[in-house]
Amino acid sequence: MSAMVRVEYVLNSWKTVRQDTIQAVEDCPAGELDFKPAPELMSFREIARHILDAGSGLSGMLLDGETNLAAPDFREKMKRHFSALPAGAAAASLAAALREALDRRLPELAARPPEFFSQIITRFDGQQVTRLEMLQMIKEHELTHRQQLFMYLRLKGIVPVTTRRRMAASAPR
Repeated sequence: MSAMVRVEYVLNSWKTVRQDTIQAVEDCPAGELDFKPAPELMSFREIARHILDAGSGLSGMLLDGETNLAAPDFREKMKRHFSALPAGAAAASLAAALREALDRRLPELAARPPEFFSQIITRFDGQQVTRLEMLQMIKEHELTHRQQLFMYLRLKGIVPVTTRRRMAASAPR
């Protein structure tokens, strides 16, 4: 018997990751959205926007039926799914856009038949993966960048939501 990751598990897991991303954006003090710990790094706002656009762009291309994400027009096709949110958007607007994008995308993905997710596609790096594996990679990409947001919050003395939850769960009752 072969083990298989269920689509609903990946979608629910992505929703949890996104909720924590949104909370990180909401936790960032208004004047600190453009913070970056070193000049060559993306700012907090740029990372959050990258999460928004990469998640929307890559999952949108999957839903469009794209099978070759290594094609030369990859970036142009991704941009069709990017948010119209202005570059300097406030934290509340950025958090709302992150929430709305996933609230729209998850039902679209959940409505696809199992065959959709088992189809092999070419990832942007040339690797052959199933659509479900690509969806898992999109979630992992967000998870990686969410951790950057958490580190930036820590550098500002703010405890990230995941740690706050863990601390609350272990607090004496």
